[in-house]
Amino acid sequence: MSTAFQAPLTQQDLIEARQTQALLGGARSAGQAFRFYLEIAGILSAEFLECTGLSMERELKEVAEGGVNDFVHKLAGRTKWSNITLRQGISYSRDLWDWYCNGLYDGKVRRVNLSIILGNAELKKVKQWDVFDAFPVRWSGADLSTDTLQVAIESLEIAHHGMMLSREEGNAL
Repeated sequence: MSTAFQAPLTQQDLIEARQTQALLGGARSAGQAFRFYLEIAGILSAEFLECTGLSMERELKEVAEGGVNDFVHKLAGRTKWSNITLRQGISYSRDLWDWYCNGLYDGKVRRVNLSIILGNAELKKVKQWDVFDAFPVRWSGADLSTDTLQVAIESLEIAHHGMMLSREEGNAL
């Protein structure tokens, strides 16, 4: 089982991967201008068509003060992070599968820092979310059929300890 992610993909590797995907029937439609890329340890590991769960919520604590009857004090509490779910993707190697399989029998999952990058059709970064202490909690492969060609990863759900919106934009993937 691999413990390190493979060598980084170059922009030419991405173009070739897209051409292969197009031959297999996974090409993007005319309306698809963006994709989500999963980058782990500086290496592009996969690309996805959908990403949900890039959200956080601050708990709210309400404190009623004696003698004050016209309002309740609202205090900021802890921040909760939603799990991130990436859907309809293709992986460039076995690394994501191996990452999920780490801890399968002993419960010792491998936490990594990763980035989710929104890339445009010109392979430029539009937005980047840096995610901390992440590990996969659910993997779902595509339904396989001989009459359709589908993506290899239907969904990948990732738990984490927080994220930050990066200021890095406009650079090449």
